[in-house]
Amino acid sequence: MSNPLLQLIVLAGIAIFLILRLKNVLGTRDGFEPPQVDQPVATHPRFEVIDGSAEEVDHDILDHTEAGSAAATALAAMKRAEPSFGLRDFLGGARQAYEMILMAFERGDLSEVRPFLSDPVAEAFQSVIDQRVANGQTVEATYLGTRDTSLAAAEFDPATGMAEISVRFVGELIAATRDADGTVIEGDPKAPRKQKDTWTFARPMGQDDPNWQLVATG
Repeated sequence: MSNPLLQLIVLAGIAIFLILRLKNVLGTRDGFEPPQVDQPVATHPRFEVIDGSAEEVDHDILDHTEAGSAAATALAAMKRAEPSFGLRDFLGGARQAYEMILMAFERGDLSEVRPFLSDPVAEAFQSVIDQRVANGQTVEATYLGTRDTSLAAAEFDPATGMAEISVRFVGELIAATRDADGTVIEGDPKAPRKQKDTWTFARPMGQDDPNWQLVATG
């Protein structure tokens, strides 16, 4: 047997051996195989139990008070009486009203905010302002901002449609009261101080007038 033919037989034997080994390791693939695609993470199908007596979760309310609380129940009733009402929007408006009313009181002029004050609150504020004037006192005030606005309580009377919402405020301002001689008798004209209040606003729901009135302070 010639040397080239012997080499060919040896190479053929090696090739057959390698094919058999690969077949044992990898197995066989028959027919068409689609290209590989990364498989997404398996997720379990979600099933929701629908209870006709259950109400849809209202995050506009539950972001500010606990489910089932008296405040949450009252706020839900307000929304039923006036579907356009939103607590988040109300708190934003109350925050602006707090700054406007507080600074109007400090400046001693309630004319711009009078529509937002109930008669008892307006009279109480005005009496303090009049007393300052009578004593020759003046107030210097700069509002630095409202640091916190949060729901304190809510009540709703379905018989009258009257809603009341109490809001906690933490404001920061610089305020100083001077006497007739210009001497500081209260506060500090250079140092900021925190002002903490809980104000209650009221309004009949479902009415054309969208303005809430400040009915109590504390």
